Amino acid sequence: MARLPHLWSFRRCPYAMRARLAIAASGLQVELREILLREKPKAFLDTSPKGTVPVLCADTVVEESRDIMMWALSKSDPLGWLDMPPEGDALIDTCDGPFKQALDHTKYAVRFPDLDIAEERDKAMVFLSDLNDRLHERPYLMDVDPKLADMAILPFVRQFANTDRAWFDRQGLGPLTAWLDRFLASEQFTAIMTKYPPWVPGQKPVIFPPSQI
Repeated sequence: MARLPHLWSFRRCPYAMRARLAIAASGLQVELREILLREKPKAFLDTSPKGTVPVLCADTVVEESRDIMMWALSKSDPLGWLDMPPEGDALIDTCDGPFKQALDHTKYAVRFPDLDIAEERDKAMVFLSDLNDRLHERPYLMDVDPKLADMAILPFVRQFANTDRAWFDRQGLGPLTAWLDRFLASEQFTAIMTKYPPWVPGQKPVIFPPSQI
């Protein structure tokens, strides 16, 4: 039996979440290697000195979450996530750029004492308001079914909402909140959030997903 590719991951990291979502949606399987960010294994750092998850070790080493999503979906895309217009990629670009920066400045405000958290929230809200407007027209960003843009962005909206869920729920983002909550209640999300012990050398491989989601 051929050895499966392995994925270094951290359960709560939104980048790792979206990589796991795409792998599960593709119907492929990998060996999942969960790590603790405060105790990164030598084998992980030897594979990827940058020291951030996710990292996929297949025929080559793939070190960016979006590239891992494309690696999986280019092999198999039964749910049609790649069937979206170019504006979907532009939304992911904005999520990974200005929105993620504002999210970090909000979530980790103590690290940025020279920044105003309210101003950073306002910057994040520009993107969220755009998504909310789109979701007035349809249940997902691009179509009536989820596409790559939805699944690449949702883990980061979840992270932003969780910085202060009560504040988030007061912002009047009804369609966006429904979109997020539908994702959080989905079998897809539940399946990728299973807790696994940190990887150690020589352990029995953890196969992810255990069966196709």
